[in-house]
Amino acid sequence: MAFTRATGKHRRTSRTARTTRNIAGIATLAASGAVASVASPALALTDEARTHDTGLQQAVVLGDELADRLESQADAQQAAAAKEQVEAAAKKRAEEARRHAEAVRKKAKVEHEAKVRAARDAERKRLNAFVAPITGSYVSTGYQASSSLWSSGSHTGIDFHAASGTSVHAVGAGTVVEAGWGGAYGNNIVIKMHDGTYTQYGHLSSIGVSVGQTVTPGQQIGLSGATGNATGPHLHFEARTTPDYGSDIDPVAYLRAHGVNV
Repeated sequence: MAFTRATGKHRRTSRTARTTRNIAGIATLAASGAVASVASPALALTDEARTHDTGLQQAVVLGDELADRLESQADAQQAAAAKEQVEAAAKKRAEEARRHAEAVRKKAKVEHEAKVRAARDAERKRLNAFVAPITGSYVSTGYQASSSLWSSGSHTGIDFHAASGTSVHAVGAGTVVEAGWGGAYGNNIVIKMHDGTYTQYGHLSSIGVSVGQTVTPGQQIGLSGATGNATGPHLHFEARTTPDYGSDIDPVAYLRAHGVNV
C-alpha cells in the first residue's frame, strides 16, 4: 500500500527560505558580536547555503576593512595631534628662552651703562678735584706779605714749606703752558687749569713736564728746590687770571674755593 505524505508542518522548507533564515541568524549574531564564539545548530549551513551566504560574508569582511581604515585614521589623527602638541610645546619653550635671553641682555646692557656712567662720573669728579701742591705741608709765607725780597714789595703767592726734592703736584687738571727758567722764580711751571685760571709753581729743583702736556689732579710735575730768588728750599705757588705776572689772586682763597684747606 502506497503512503502519501500530507503537506503541512512536516514538509521541508524551500531552499530560499532556509537561506534567508540562516542569513538573518548570521546577521543577528554578527550584530551581537557572537559570530566567532557561538556555534548554533541553526548556523550549520549546507554547502549550498554557504554559497548563498557569500554576499553577507563579503559585507562582514568589508566592514572589518572599513573599521581598520577608521582605526588607522584615528591613530594618524592622534599622532598628528600629539606632534602638534610637541611642536607647540617646543615653540613655547623657544619663545620663553628667547624672552629670557632678551631680558638677560637688557639687564646686562643696563648694568653696563650704569657702570660706564659711574666710571665717567668718577673720572669727571677726579678731574674736577683739586689737591694741595705739597702733601702734608703748610704755608710758611702768606699772600701779599711785605718784604724787600720781592720786586713788587709784596708776596704775589704763598710759600709751602718743603725740603729740596719734595714731590710737587698739579693742584688740578690742566695743560702746561710754561715749563723752564722763570728768572726770579727759578725753574718754574705754569698750568692753564680747566676752569680757565692759571697756577704757577716756582723755585723747583727739577721739572718733570713739558709745554702742551696735559696733567691731572695730584700728578707729580716736578721737585721742590731753591732755584731763582730764594733764601732756602720751598715751593712758591701762585694763582692767576692770566699766565702773566701781575694777574695774581689770593692762592689760599683759590684753593679753598676748590675744596682744598690750607
